[in-house]
Amino acid sequence: MTPGSPQDELRPVTFDDLDGWRDDDHQAAFAVFRRGAAVLSDHPPKSRALGVDADRLAAHLKAAADLPTTLTDAAARAFFEARFQPVEVSDGEAAHFTGYYEPVVAGSRERTADFQVPLHRRPDDLIEIEPGTGGAGLEPDMRFARATPGGLAPYDDRGAIMAGALDGRGLELCYLADPVDAFFIHIQGAARVDLGGGEAMRVTYAAKSGHAYTPIGRVLIERGALPAGSVTMQSIRAWLADHPDERDDVLAQNRSYIFFREAPVDDPGLGPVAAAKVPLTDGRSLAVDRLLHTFHAPVWIETQVPGGATFNRLMIAQDTGSAIVGPARGDIFFGSGGAAGEIAGAMNARGRFVLLMPKGDVP
Repeated sequence: MTPGSPQDELRPVTFDDLDGWRDDDHQAAFAVFRRGAAVLSDHPPKSRALGVDADRLAAHLKAAADLPTTLTDAAARAFFEARFQPVEVSDGEAAHFTGYYEPVVAGSRERTADFQVPLHRRPDDLIEIEPGTGGAGLEPDMRFARATPGGLAPYDDRGAIMAGALDGRGLELCYLADPVDAFFIHIQGAARVDLGGGEAMRVTYAAKSGHAYTPIGRVLIERGALPAGSVTMQSIRAWLADHPDERDDVLAQNRSYIFFREAPVDDPGLGPVAAAKVPLTDGRSLAVDRLLHTFHAPVWIETQVPGGATFNRLMIAQDTGSAIVGPARGDIFFGSGGAAGEIAGAMNARGRFVLLMPKGDVP
């Protein structure tokens, strides 16, 4: 193991060291883990910096697919204990957990008097690149850029797009009533849009502008608009509603802009399809740093949700996000709709992050 490498942050522990391990619903976690087997052929897991071997993990996913869909809780727990070694992940501080959800908002496929704010499809001149390969004019960590006859160039940022940079190109996927709703859909990366008459469409992440993500909560703290320690989705929404003249300028400070695609609502009980290409599960799907973690890996977390209730359970790494950076950083999917949003928007807690590595991978 190379000194200073991400694997230096791993410490093997036992299942008995996990607070609440035997009391968890392992059958529920197994069902979420097993779902990853369905996408193995088209989207196999990739080995990342923390050292999970993608081939070993894929073998365990295949083994899960060969078992009954409904195991007893004891059998599900035995599956994880036989095949995985818990390894505590630390970056020198307690793990950090936030939450996200799938907003449900009213909207229209066409622009109307009530629905004026677009969500955009991915433009055809937006391409994905490897960070550091874009050359002069692009920031080193940019993963998206505009393809031009003269080479790659930075894409329009949020401020430019809000001012109409994409108008007239037919990129509007749907329209919403509230620019703040649209902004937070960008933050969440997905939404369910109620089109009326019993029709719903799901929009999910397709690409982004390539500019760095800037939390507008931090912007409001720096401007003295909100006190440090009080920033939640709810407090940000309240401030924006009370300061309509400053709203667009504040939103534009997050230059990162998300593009969407339409996805079917196959199972209303599940969330949108995530970065791991499987649908998210309320309270069991975790977003992680995709440069460090391997999708589909089980992760045991110990933390508290808003209100102080203990939240110790086995999650599955199935998603990622621009703000989810670091080995012991997790974003918990809390489900769809307003109630899930109230929890997710206020979730900001420390805790413990334990990666379940396939046996044989542990450094």
